[in-house]
Amino acid sequence: MLLLSFAVVLLLAVLVSALAHRTILSTAALFLVAGFLLGEDTGGVLHLDAESPIVAQLAELALFAVLFTDGMRVGWADLRSAWRLPGRALGWGLPLTLLVTAVLAHYVAGLNWPEALLIGAVLAPTDPVFAAALVGNDKVPARLRHLLNVESGVNDGLALPFVVVLLAVAAGSNDLHLGALATELAVGLLIGVLVPLSAIALERSRWFAASVAYAPLNGVAIGLLVLALGKVTHGNLFLAAFAAGITVATFGPRERAAFEHFGENVAELLKLAALLVFGALISVQFLGEISWTGWVFAVLAIVVARPVALWISFLRSGLGLREQAAAMWFGPKGFASVVYGLLVLKSGIPAGDEVFHLVALTIVISILAHSSTDVVIARAFDTTRETPQWHGVLRRIRRPRGAAGAPGEAPADGAPVDREGEIGPG
Repeated sequence: MLLLSFAVVLLLAVLVSALAHRTILSTAALFLVAGFLLGEDTGGVLHLDAESPIVAQLAELALFAVLFTDGMRVGWADLRSAWRLPGRALGWGLPLTLLVTAVLAHYVAGLNWPEALLIGAVLAPTDPVFAAALVGNDKVPARLRHLLNVESGVNDGLALPFVVVLLAVAAGSNDLHLGALATELAVGLLIGVLVPLSAIALERSRWFAASVAYAPLNGVAIGLLVLALGKVTHGNLFLAAFAAGITVATFGPRERAAFEHFGENVAELLKLAALLVFGALISVQFLGEISWTGWVFAVLAIVVARPVALWISFLRSGLGLREQAAAMWFGPKGFASVVYGLLVLKSGIPAGDEVFHLVALTIVISILAHSSTDVVIARAFDTTRETPQWHGVLRRIRRPRGAAGAPGEAPADGAPVDREGEIGPG
């Protein structure tokens, strides 16, 4: 039934995609709502719960694919030349978001400090998927798109050590495994760099060459190999995915061009499937188990935690107010938070179920809010939209007779002429 449900909802999404591209209607929200309606406790069509293996697997795979394709949008040269703003967002914004969220979880939701800090770490990462119209719109300033893309790609891996350490603290463990965490990050980074380099070098050697038909599959092979090696070696999958995408963008522009469109479609399919499955976990009963303080916390975690953290991070940064506001708002919670929330649920800590409920509610609100406003905010940056053709006609019709001479002549009263040959304000 999952495959049938996904196929039907996907067809509906395709049919309304043009409308969604022009309005606040969101295909991401469509799949989330469809999952909600088809879930076991609502429509009884999809029999899934948080313990179902496919839930964690799909969320993890979707996040990996999204980070891999997002990494291909930048290269090492881009990171070196424009690291100042992402560095502020990651170096200051990430820990500050964690702390502000933890304070809200403690004083609003009533969690103890270990669990409050844990939920802060789970909700700290951002996801560019639900702000796609902003990140992928050429009308939006490049430095803002670069900031959001790099930040969301790196912060998933950076937040994982905090999640694991705080999970151990919440469970009362004295062994925090810091050495293992450092090894996991290092192995993930190593795999993400060496695998694409090796694949690109082999393709360009005298013994091998990819045909036109198979060229897009080179990116698929690289991504799958990085994923498989990350699983086998227990390296950080998310850091490996983003590093692999950046490496391909830097050293294999031909491979990136061949894979780009195909890869984005694959990532989109995995994202939508994961949203359908995640939505199936949410029900009226699930939401009813959350206290009113939990609802207040979820809203504040979105509208207060990140905006406050990034406002502090970007002080004296030179970033314009409009760009700052967009960056502060578009901190959507996505697949990384889903994966980390499932880790908390499966950990068996006393407050695990409560933490997961709060995380899931925050993610749902974030998806609905951010994916419905990205088109609106992106259009606000479009300063090159053409004036309707009828605008100039109406101005000429309404112009008082004799206000201007023949074409090319100056106005009789000496009023200045604007760039379109019309009378200026004088």
